[in-house]
Amino acid sequence: MTVIVAMDGPSGSGKSSTSKAIAKRAGWLYLDTGALYRAATWLAMRETIDDAQSLVAALEKYPIVFKTDPDNPITLCGGIDISQVIRTPEVTSAVSRVSAWPELRASLLLLQRRIIESAKNGIVVEGRDIGTVVAPQAQLKIWLQADINARAIRRDSEQREMKFDNGGVAKVADSLHDRDILDSTRIASPLKKADDALVVDSTNLTLAETIDYIWNILKQRSLIGLPRVVIIGRPNVGKSTLVNRIIGSREAIIEDTPGVTRDRVSYEAEWNGKNFVVVDTGGWEPTAEGIALKISDAAESAIVDADLVLFVVDAQVGQQSDDDALISVLRKSKKPIMLIANKVDSDKDELEAHSLWNLGLGEPHFISAAHGRGSGDLLDLIVAQLPEVGQSRMDDGYRRIAIVGRPNVGKSSLLNSFAGTTRALVDDAEGTTRDPIDELIDIGDKTWRFIDTAGIRRRAHQASGSDYYAALRTERAIENAEVVIMVLDASVPITEQDLRIISLVEESGKALVIGMNKWDLVDEERRLSLDKETDRNFDQVEWAERVNISAKTGWHKDRLLPAIERALSSWELRVPTGRLNSFLGQLVGGNPPPIRGGKQPKILFATQAGIAPPTFVIFATEFLEASYRRFIERRLREEFGFSGSPIRVSVRIRER
Repeated sequence: MTVIVAMDGPSGSGKSSTSKAIAKRAGWLYLDTGALYRAATWLAMRETIDDAQSLVAALEKYPIVFKTDPDNPITLCGGIDISQVIRTPEVTSAVSRVSAWPELRASLLLLQRRIIESAKNGIVVEGRDIGTVVAPQAQLKIWLQADINARAIRRDSEQREMKFDNGGVAKVADSLHDRDILDSTRIASPLKKADDALVVDSTNLTLAETIDYIWNILKQRSLIGLPRVVIIGRPNVGKSTLVNRIIGSREAIIEDTPGVTRDRVSYEAEWNGKNFVVVDTGGWEPTAEGIALKISDAAESAIVDADLVLFVVDAQVGQQSDDDALISVLRKSKKPIMLIANKVDSDKDELEAHSLWNLGLGEPHFISAAHGRGSGDLLDLIVAQLPEVGQSRMDDGYRRIAIVGRPNVGKSSLLNSFAGTTRALVDDAEGTTRDPIDELIDIGDKTWRFIDTAGIRRRAHQASGSDYYAALRTERAIENAEVVIMVLDASVPITEQDLRIISLVEESGKALVIGMNKWDLVDEERRLSLDKETDRNFDQVEWAERVNISAKTGWHKDRLLPAIERALSSWELRVPTGRLNSFLGQLVGGNPPPIRGGKQPKILFATQAGIAPPTFVIFATEFLEASYRRFIERRLREEFGFSGSPIRVSVRIRER
């Protein structure tokens, strides 16, 4: 996902200096849209062009190129470096007139958007109309302003550094005042703040203070990537135990059996005010086969994305031949590496563990992840080595979709199909996924957070070991999601486990879409059987949309997202009180509630108490039978939709 920061504001407010500093600090690209208009103006002056069409044609012959390195942004036109000349007073005085030409604006807008689309991690775009026209999708929009005197002093200082004779601060202030009037009154595109832009007044702030202020906003909105610490090592050396020690809670699954952790699983951690992401990986084996090979491949892939690698060795076992192969992989990665000697429970163990110096990875750091020995000192060393910015973003406000179902129904295949790459392990063996796999995936113009969960075999309190923790984490993933994709294997009969998981989702109150997977394996006879099974078993979630898919081939995958969006829309739908009571009055008039205990219940009024899911409260003089409440719910759905969302209807007794 690319982070876009849109920086708007009047001329001389410090947009360029601030934007370049933010981009440099974050390791992002930088785009000065004003430089593009200045370049076009320079070309118009050089070629004595006085109309938009001729200028657009000239730009085809002499294209503008902007180098987006914030340390050295360069503007080229026809291959000529014009970075300095476009800042001259002559170009400055003419740029407002030329930039008002609609044809030129349309041409440069395409160029600006192409540059923005080329950014992989992030880009800071500054100029005018950024938050409203150029990048209305920007995650952060800043309106940077300052009073006319502060702006004049800054602009005068900039121009003096470039050895331009500008006539002094007073004359610069007059020029800026005239520019403000022109910007605010121009017909084609008046200078305008985006409705959702954050105003930052830098009049009394230094450049460093302005940068820190905006940087903190980026951090608060989780737009700055967190450093990524990847923990790697052979099976059963205590990697997951170390993860739990670092994050301060028992999140990673731990068993004495090797190979419990299989996928890469990310957790957010904090130490001494420093936030970072810890990635737990499956045990790496040099001669792995089958699923063990996929686990090793996933671990190697995690190293590529790491800001720091913790290589964990069991100090009780010492150096193994397998370690040499993994060390070779680590050295080739060129990543910073810390050697962690785990299971060092005493001074005697520490003395013996000094032999790990022979691995050639520098000083071993002695800890006991299980008992906490040395963990505080280790965390101090970890945060000291981490960069300020990494590639991981955890809490970013994207819509959350949990993928649930029995083992081996194709949940991970569906996640990989959406991602277009392997994000989760896929194997014919049941239970490949043990921990929830959390991934941000761009689909079209939207970013979604998908959570691939472990297949639930039995209830958490009935399970044991890794199945127990996997079931708990799946239930937690459902609770944290907004919409759930329940994946069924359409090629085999619906099982009691399927129905139990569906009930779990329905009870959670989340929006629901049912994915009938492996449809490519369903013949006509199976379709007839499946229709009967769904009619018989899905009565409690008949409102859930069903989509026939093949996660393996991607068939009909494109139909899932529209169903998800409809479910979310229904889940957050609010019915106006007037319309609700009008509907209810007509309903009760034609179908009054049944008499109970010799009394005729009277429905007084109703209100919608909440959304997510939609919750309705009916005020009546007597209790309403469950069958009549279900009748009201059914008619609510017929009237207002609520496709893909549960709704709740409760009754409160009130005297007339």
